[in-house]
Amino acid sequence: MKLICSKSNLLHGVNIVSKAVPTRTTMAILECILIDASAGEIKLVANDMELGIETKIEGEIVERGVIALDAKIFSEIVRKLPDSDVTIETDASFKTVITCEKAKFNIVGKSGDDFSYLPFIEKNESIVISQFTLKEVIRQTIFSIADNDNNKLMTGELFEINDNQLKVVSLDGHRISIRCIEMKDSYDHRKVVVPGKTLQEVSKIIPGGVDDDVIIYLTNNHIVFEFDDTTVVSRLIEGEYFKIDQMLSSDYETKVKVNKKELLDCIDRATLLVKEGDKKPIIMNVTDGNMELKINSFIGSMNEDIDIAKEGKDILIGFNPKFFIDALRVIDEEEISLYMVNPKAPCFIRDDEGKFIYLILPVNFNTAAN
Repeated sequence: MKLICSKSNLLHGVNIVSKAVPTRTTMAILECILIDASAGEIKLVANDMELGIETKIEGEIVERGVIALDAKIFSEIVRKLPDSDVTIETDASFKTVITCEKAKFNIVGKSGDDFSYLPFIEKNESIVISQFTLKEVIRQTIFSIADNDNNKLMTGELFEINDNQLKVVSLDGHRISIRCIEMKDSYDHRKVVVPGKTLQEVSKIIPGGVDDDVIIYLTNNHIVFEFDDTTVVSRLIEGEYFKIDQMLSSDYETKVKVNKKELLDCIDRATLLVKEGDKKPIIMNVTDGNMELKINSFIGSMNEDIDIAKEGKDILIGFNPKFFIDALRVIDEEEISLYMVNPKAPCFIRDDEGKFIYLILPVNFNTAAN
């Protein structure tokens, strides 16, 4: 095989597919990036058997062929080459020569025949969504997936399609994030759980143009994202997702309207006094026209008042400040509404149009200590 392409094209492609190279695996071939120039176009592929990414790059194929190169070494070499044209040449024994200007690397590759290509997926009905929208929806929900595997379903996000509505849900046992998006077209009802890791990687490599689309295909076991010259294939998480409708209530005893930035900045300031790993709640004391926020930690204490508009009862309630910060950071509205029932029931942050709902469970606190 022999091919020539610019360093920038090669690096761009390597950066995209590297997201699917496993950090630990017993199969050495999976630690490679496959360069496939066997069919008139240059494709780079990586696959960890759960997530696979393939992208095409521009370049000239002098001699067709396929080679698998150690991803770590190959990507480091490419990163440090001069900004010029790169030539990659292999022989029958998989010896690979990478040259760029006066730099010349000799490394040993592996046979491409042993590499696991992306699984073949029947592409039936496609779902079209703008790159910007998909990137935003992931950003606005991904923070509340669980980060351990105790419950596999909590490590993924529910994607539910109903007519022209896409609902994306994530939860970790302490909070729920829900975003509802209106799509251009209507589709049959579908419900799948996509691994959080897949969504995190997709959101990193998707350019996010408002006028550019992502085409999504769903099967019983896989989801496919196609955008620009890249294809991402991921296994789905099996199982029935949680019945979140039972957890959502429209009842409330207290409704608070507050400036989002003021509330976010205030909680952010309060966390200066909380060390990593400390479970110190932020206490909200809601009265007419005022919300007092207090935090007490081993380092010190802070309290601050914020102007609010309140409907209903006064309430004294405590939360994990991080959960509030995570939700407030991804809400774009200037003013938000908090709905609360009592100090032991969840707080809902939601808009009137039903585009987003963030549910946060309160935490118990000792009133005397605060």
